[in-house]
Amino acid sequence: MSATWVEPSGTATALLLLGRGSDADSERGVDCPGELPAPSDPDLVARARAAKATLGDRVFVLGHHYQRDEVIQFADVTGDSFKLAQRAAARPDAEWIVFCGVHFMAESADILTADHQQVVLPDLAAGCSMADMAALPQVETAWQQLTEAGVAGQTVPVTYMNSSADIKGFVGRNGGVVCTSSNARRALDWAYERGEKVLFLPDQHLGRNTAVLELGFTLDECVLWDPHKPQGGLTEAQLRQARIILWRGHCSVHGRFTLDSVQEVRDRVPGVNVLVHPECRHEVVTAADEVGSTEKIIKVLSEAPAGSAWAVGTELNLVRRLAHQHPDKQVMFLDKTVCYCSTMNRIDLPHLVWALEELVAGRVPNRITVEADTARYARSALDQMLALP
Repeated sequence: MSATWVEPSGTATALLLLGRGSDADSERGVDCPGELPAPSDPDLVARARAAKATLGDRVFVLGHHYQRDEVIQFADVTGDSFKLAQRAAARPDAEWIVFCGVHFMAESADILTADHQQVVLPDLAAGCSMADMAALPQVETAWQQLTEAGVAGQTVPVTYMNSSADIKGFVGRNGGVVCTSSNARRALDWAYERGEKVLFLPDQHLGRNTAVLELGFTLDECVLWDPHKPQGGLTEAQLRQARIILWRGHCSVHGRFTLDSVQEVRDRVPGVNVLVHPECRHEVVTAADEVGSTEKIIKVLSEAPAGSAWAVGTELNLVRRLAHQHPDKQVMFLDKTVCYCSTMNRIDLPHLVWALEELVAGRVPNRITVEADTARYARSALDQMLALP
């Protein structure tokens, strides 16, 4: 363990943020069929190892960077959402893909893998609040209103990987493309070769940061569509003048970081480098020293000189893991309080053990499937992303 790592302080909602709380009235999949092992079971690690060994090459376990260490230790591959879906597609011999991530990631894996492969999500309550901020009926209504305003014909839809299969399917049906945080610039370049405007879903911050910092747009050329207001809360004049129409969505983790967070760490740690994800607010990104996707954050820290200090604005599990991997550097969390991704943390060791032991017993738990027509159009948008120069 790095001697420089200091755990951020807890909050009143720390246990809920860790994914250990539940609300039966609002969450899906909280209860598992059969018996979920107790978190206190001292044999959990041994049970996971035994089940994985029994399944052998028939199972392929994927672990997103934001997962708990107790889960990551059993992942065959770790990565961001798109890398993991790609790796799953490259393993056609695996009958079962156990995706330790969130729902939209498992959907993408189902879209990209072969028909004989089955994707399992250990806890169906592991969703994504950002993805949930853009529901298909809302987006279809917005597209109709853009049509009525006379701008849909000039607009190319682009959706972030962090969106539901329904939204990816909508984008595919309307000639658009999927992007990741590392290729958003290339996706927008591609879109502007085909239209005058872009409807960017669902993360306003990634869209704004890419448009302004990489394409040179002004903030006035970026308008925010609020699905809860008539015509998105925008006038037809604003829509006609806009270059990019940003959906009002955001990441609940990255949205927590503020300009005050940046200033506080600079005051506290002289010479610190601030490294943030592009899902952070525009004012945080512009105040940072470096901005990059999850994979870039990992690369920057691995190449940083010994003795350097870094305040990292992304999910806490990853920051803590990087701090432990680089004890020769001072790696700290940008915020002073706990900021786990609550839904990502729903996948814990008891859920993973339960899922693996169900497969050993011949039962496929929590299978994630995408309807064929939606999958076809979503695959089209994903393939278009893969074809980007």
